[in-house]
Amino acid sequence: MRTGQAYGRTAVFGFALMTAALALASPFPARAQGTPRVVEITAKRFEFTPKEITLKQGETVTLRLTTEDVTHGFFMKTLGIDAVVEPGHPTEITITPQTTGSFTTICDHFCGDGHGNMHMKIVVE
Repeated sequence: MRTGQAYGRTAVFGFALMTAALALASPFPARAQGTPRVVEITAKRFEFTPKEITLKQGETVTLRLTTEDVTHGFFMKTLGIDAVVEPGHPTEITITPQTTGSFTTICDHFCGDGHGNMHMKIVVE
């Protein structure tokens, strides 16, 4: 015959087990400590998606760039970004912005008549 304490221990153990199971089944993958956050950026004629991203000063971030149409550039001198993005070959750039402000990233590889309007904003807070 179980006492009230035995039922209490069983309930606490069951609650702990459920909490652990829910944490492991979370739809939000955990990043290993020290692993940079990854920001996905897509380049296509004549835009970057998303059009704006916000980063934190001093936070290391990996920008993962992809394109499916033509070769694009991704350039922002102040943040030390100068990359070529080729179709079917994702490009990763890891940066740690030290300067706050709003920066305009441009495509510096001619990709057609709308090329001059191909830019993206990076805000560093």
